[in-house]
Amino acid sequence: MLTIAETPFSSRLFVGTGKFASSELMARAIEASGAQMVTVALRRVDLNNPQDDIMTHLDRDTIHFLPNTSGARNAEEAVRLARLARAASGTNWLKLEVTPDPRTLLPDPVDTLKATEQLVKEGFIVLPYMNADPILALRLQDAGAAAVMPLGAPIGTNLGVQTALQVEIIIEQARVPVVVDAGIGAPSHAAQAMEMGADAVLVNTAIAVAGDPVRMARAFKAAVEAGREAYEAGLGRPSRQASASSPQEGMLTENLDFLQG
Repeated sequence: MLTIAETPFSSRLFVGTGKFASSELMARAIEASGAQMVTVALRRVDLNNPQDDIMTHLDRDTIHFLPNTSGARNAEEAVRLARLARAASGTNWLKLEVTPDPRTLLPDPVDTLKATEQLVKEGFIVLPYMNADPILALRLQDAGAAAVMPLGAPIGTNLGVQTALQVEIIIEQARVPVVVDAGIGAPSHAAQAMEMGADAVLVNTAIAVAGDPVRMARAFKAAVEAGREAYEAGLGRPSRQASASSPQEGMLTENLDFLQG
C-alpha cells in the first residue's frame, strides 16, 4: 500500500490526462489502468465549470484529483495557479511544475524549491516534479514536500529511466515517497523504476498516444505490479562472473569415463 500525506493508495500507477484523442477514451484508459491518482493540467480544464469535458469524465469519488501547474514559468506563476486551483476545486493537493524553457520542459530547481517552501506554508500537499538531483530531493523533503517526482527523461520523450543512477540515490535517501515521472515510454520502463524501489510512476504520453490506449493502460498496470512484486521479493545482484544454477558435483559427465574405453 502506498501512502502519501497519510492517504493510502492501492495503485502505484499515476496517470496524466493530456494527449488523449477524446475524453471518453481517456476515461476508459484510466479505468483500465486501475490508477487512483490522476493529474490534470490547470490550463486545460475549467474547474469552475461542472460541465467541463475532462472533469465530467473523472469520478472524484474513486479517483484522487491532482492538479498540476504545467505551464508555470517561475515560482510566482506556480503559486498563483495553485491558489486558483484550490479555490476552484477545494483540493490542496498539487503537482508542482515549474518549467521555464518550452523547448526542454526541464524543471527549474531554484524556483521549484522556492515555490514548494511557499506552498507548504500555505497548507498545500506538494508533490514537486524535479530533475533527478539527489541534493535537491533532500532540500525539497526538508521544505515539506509530501513526495518527490524525479524525471526519468524529458517530458514526452518515451526514453525510459535515463537517470537511473541518480534516481537510485534519491530512493536510497528518501524520507517521502518517490514517484518517477516523465520519460516512461514502455511498460518495461515502469517495471524497471519499480524494481529499483520507486514507490510509484506517473505515465501519460505512452498510454495516450498508443494505438490502443486502453490495452496499453492495462499493460502498464501489470508492469507496475510486477516491478513492485520483484522489488519486494528481493532481486539477485548482477555479476560479471558466471555462476552455475545447478551444483557442479555429481554432474553426468563425471560418470561417462566408460565411453572413452
